[in-house]
Amino acid sequence: MARTRAQRRRHTLLITLALVVTFGFLVFGRDVSRSAHNATSTRRSENKSFGALANTLLTSENSFDGRLYRLLSQGGTLRRYVFEARLDQLAEQLPGWQVAADQLARPALAHHINDTLNDVTQQCVNDYEALLGNIASALKLPWAQGTGVVVANPAASLVATSKQWNSERSALVKEPGRVHLNKTTSLAATYFVANGMSALAHAPSLTLVRAIGIGALRVRPAPLPAASGVLLLPPVTSVKLGVSIVNEGYDYQPVKITIRVTPLNSRGAAFVQSMTTVLGPLQAYAFVPNSFRTKASEQARVQLILTGAPAAAGMVTQETYRLEMSPS
Repeated sequence: MARTRAQRRRHTLLITLALVVTFGFLVFGRDVSRSAHNATSTRRSENKSFGALANTLLTSENSFDGRLYRLLSQGGTLRRYVFEARLDQLAEQLPGWQVAADQLARPALAHHINDTLNDVTQQCVNDYEALLGNIASALKLPWAQGTGVVVANPAASLVATSKQWNSERSALVKEPGRVHLNKTTSLAATYFVANGMSALAHAPSLTLVRAIGIGALRVRPAPLPAASGVLLLPPVTSVKLGVSIVNEGYDYQPVKITIRVTPLNSRGAAFVQSMTTVLGPLQAYAFVPNSFRTKASEQARVQLILTGAPAAAGMVTQETYRLEMSPS
């Protein structure tokens, strides 16, 4: 039966609407697909960028661990100042880890893996600072590194933190980019848990030997030519001394110097003065006591008495001079 014009018009309209709806679905599907594809590309890029930077940090941590392990296991052959220098070089790396891990904490990634990396790195920094400080303290090294964070057992904490990271590091393997994050090692911490400070504490080259000495005496005005041990001076009314003290030990050393002038005739007056300081490792310091009054033809005994540690080889901690003032 022939269709009416109205039926044909309605049929044409329905076909047109169907084509419009179909086209709309096709466009919407394309946009959804493109959006999903773009999201995946962004995640892939973020994951790969994070993986590259994170593995650089993890490689640095593992290199640190290997160097500290060698220092702990072989450091007994080094001199104190060499051992302390290498320990100090390691400590200087730690603040950089904190900065790098904090920067990697954003943007948030799948399974919060970057938060995990930040947390374990910050913990490792605290543990390593405490461990290095404990080693320096046990060897009585002049140590000033670290933040003062107290960790009860830093070596055991380092071992546990490494295990935690190694169990969670595969979080991005099945995510876009298929990122593999490096494992961390704990050679130094495992060695320290098993051996502690026993080898280092008994190493002769690392043992602290305290030793000080009187380095030089300066007299103003300058003495005239005289026999050894005699300070022959022109007839001035005051004399000023300068005493150089040397610390031959590799540690901070408190010292005290006493200058005592005792008259040997009736021409002068007694004088005594004591001064203290703390000498740095292998450092010297010049004490400058007050001037003491003198008279022409005076004779006196001048004593320098240094205390705080035994005398270093080839040096003394006491000196005695005979002071002779020329007649006027």
